Amino acid sequence: QDIDECSTQSCDLYPVDEEEVPTPILERDNAEYDFELDGWVRWDMPTDDYYDAVSNPEAYTAYDGSEIWKFIHGKICFQEELDTELWKLDFNRAVSGLHSSISAHIVEGMVYADEDAPAVDGTELDPVAEYERRLSPRGQNPGAIADLYYGTMLLMCAVREAKERLGAYDYGLDIMGTSGDAVSELVGELLESSVLSDKKVQQAEDNLREHALARPELIWKARLRTRDLLRIMNCVQCNVCRLHGKVGALGVSVAMQILLGDEGRGSDAGRLHRVEIAALVSTLGKFASALQIVQEMEERRSMAAE
Repeated sequence: QDIDECSTQSCDLYPVDEEEVPTPILERDNAEYDFELDGWVRWDMPTDDYYDAVSNPEAYTAYDGSEIWKFIHGKICFQEELDTELWKLDFNRAVSGLHSSISAHIVEGMVYADEDAPAVDGTELDPVAEYERRLSPRGQNPGAIADLYYGTMLLMCAVREAKERLGAYDYGLDIMGTSGDAVSELVGELLESSVLSDKKVQQAEDNLREHALARPELIWKARLRTRDLLRIMNCVQCNVCRLHGKVGALGVSVAMQILLGDEGRGSDAGRLHRVEIAALVSTLGKFASALQIVQEMEERRSMAAE
């Protein structure tokens, strides 16, 4: 199926120069290309193209991804037995949290967009109104912020479970040339954060596993859906949006893999590949930033109401 690429200039995305990609990263990715066919995650095979998500941040591009999210919530998320099969509801909430994170960064992008930047429907941009519609408890999805918190807690639990792997990992050099020691120091600060061991955060993992263990023979249905979530992101026509959507979908999938494994009891985080580690930590950063954006937008909303 041919997909017309978004023609908006803000969607433009170009790979970094080949010589800027550290050789150790190329070698590691070529060695770690394998994944379990029936696992929680799949990723693209190694290529010569690497993209800088820092220089190309999540932002407002005027791309309308509503049809993609309609498919995700209507076809990939579970629709039946949500009151009795609570693990299905947990899965849906994690996906909704990803949607909320992306929406938050879009709304923030509207705040800093050019004055003449149009809304998706061609009208004048109104970040506060878009926040109300997309994320507020008074909007289209009253549970959006709660699901964002829930997804953040699951990601924090996964990071804590993978603490030994993340702490001992050789980060080498990133694409921008930052030293591995600097990256390790930042990861170390994250791993020592007291919030990772907070009892309320831990409760999210405990509940997730309790719900999954009630029907461990059905967990494969969730694994299938995380793979579908990753695949559908390839249908996003905005290049920047597709990049961040795939990173976020992979990060959530890695978290579910760590916390649940094949039968709801968790998996060996010591086997995480570089791509999985990068997606997990990056996605936690995205969710944490989204929570800060929500707070800022609530303040803007209050000021506008005065």
